Amino acid sequence: MKNKIADLNNHLFTQLERLNDEDISSDDLDKEIKRADAIVKVATQIIDSSNLSLRAASLVAEYGGNSDQLVSIILGDVNGNGKKQIVSKTK
Repeated sequence: MKNKIADLNNHLFTQLERLNDEDISSDDLDKEIKRADAIVKVATQIIDSSNLSLRAASLVAEYGGNSDQLVSIILGDVNGNGKKQIVSKTK
């Protein structure tokens, strides 16, 4: 994944600048408001997901769990063994 939380901040500030443009037409402002609403919804989900990961890491640190295993699980390795899980589609 190439996007980081810092990139999200940049997108949010860029949108804020577009909304703050004093020369924007009324129609364009309406479009930017709709775009901003969509960006806020996506940003909220990204932030919530990041907060959940942070809380999970905090619990692992607090209770002395295996932080490497937690990182593997967060990054998509359900087994937490450092290997990608292969799911068979055959029955």
